[in-house]
Amino acid sequence: MGTKKNFVIDTNVILHDYNCLKNFQENDIYLPIVVLEELDKFKKGNEQINYNAREFVRELDTITDDKLFSSGASLGTGLGRLFVVTGDVTSAKVSASFPERKPDHQILAVADYLSREQPKVKTILVTKDVNLRMKARSIGIACEDYINDKVVNIDIFEKSNEVFEGVEPSLIDRIYSNRDGVDINEFDFKDLILPNECFVMKSDRSSVLARYNPFTHSVGKVNKVKNYGIDPRNAEQSFAFEILNDPNIKLVALTGKAGTGKTLLALAAALNDLNLYKQILLARPIVALSNKDLGFLPGDAKEKVAPYMQPLFDNLNVIKRQFSANAPEVKRIEDMQKSEQLVIEALAYIRGRSLSETYCIIDEAQNLTPNEVKTIITRAGEGTKMVFTGDIQQIDQPYLDSESNGLVYMIDRMKCQNIFAHINLIKGERSQLSELASNLL
Repeated sequence: MGTKKNFVIDTNVILHDYNCLKNFQENDIYLPIVVLEELDKFKKGNEQINYNAREFVRELDTITDDKLFSSGASLGTGLGRLFVVTGDVTSAKVSASFPERKPDHQILAVADYLSREQPKVKTILVTKDVNLRMKARSIGIACEDYINDKVVNIDIFEKSNEVFEGVEPSLIDRIYSNRDGVDINEFDFKDLILPNECFVMKSDRSSVLARYNPFTHSVGKVNKVKNYGIDPRNAEQSFAFEILNDPNIKLVALTGKAGTGKTLLALAAALNDLNLYKQILLARPIVALSNKDLGFLPGDAKEKVAPYMQPLFDNLNVIKRQFSANAPEVKRIEDMQKSEQLVIEALAYIRGRSLSETYCIIDEAQNLTPNEVKTIITRAGEGTKMVFTGDIQQIDQPYLDSESNGLVYMIDRMKCQNIFAHINLIKGERSQLSELASNLL
């Protein structure tokens, strides 16, 4: 146990994780009253941040200790105390540098006030707002990001799949000849790979694309297969189809930069495996431009979200173009859309639903918080497969980064589970121009 500290919590931390009060160990937590006022503005709505605001306020309401506004209310065994700081707390230091009266500056004032009132206890402002952290540092106030759900090792998103060289030629020959694969115990690298990991094995005379199957405890050959008119163009895409087509794998993550085919591969595999599922559901989070709510857009609910769903329709059209206009495959897709067997919609609309026997594809998952990803996965009923796709370098949410978004958090927590698989796509296949722009711009 280290030296006890005081933590001042910003509103965005609560909107990111409504259970954050449980993550500060024995340290005391101070909640400026302006934070509660800001939370009140977020209580109405169907987005995850609205749910988080409501849940936090409900949790706060269960703390009936009247010392909450004076000497602090206990948060439980092994935890510190919670204080709500009321009144007009002033700070000459903050006022001199930031004279405008706004919530951020009031939160800064509380942090400065505490550091002066309790000089022997270190006071730290916790916020996911980079600008507020810069302001705090500029006037000597200690500050931190909320790092409880940050992933430290993200180098896996910068490399392709493993290549094992120097493998015995006889082992590779047996992988080719044995449909059930070769027992994992016959390989020296068995402790280096994760369940469902795909890799390249090379000997001095041959090579093979392979996957470790945790259900059979064997290493088997990955075949290059076509899914609903879409051919894999490289080894990574073949790996993706391998895990997307395996019904034993219930949760899949496909990561990679723009143009690597993440969403297209997932949709093609879903259409190919339709006989295993009652419905295909494609969804993506809506990140409004210029902080404009959807209410500013004209039309009904479907018309409002249509522009945000267009990339999903684009992928569907790519698959349709693999066939002639009158082909039965095209008619099947159109019939599925009419009967709502194939649904494309905003992610907010699937919250609260139970998804049974559904092939669910969540696009742009890097824009989700860890709690949002958990909420979505817990919607999965029997027979459902969930695929999350995203590029961790293309995050549009102001309080998420490459280490704290829900996609990398899910991969980090699920990587050792037999029903989970992750493929990182490196090579762009959209076009030579797209690949060049992704690499150079």
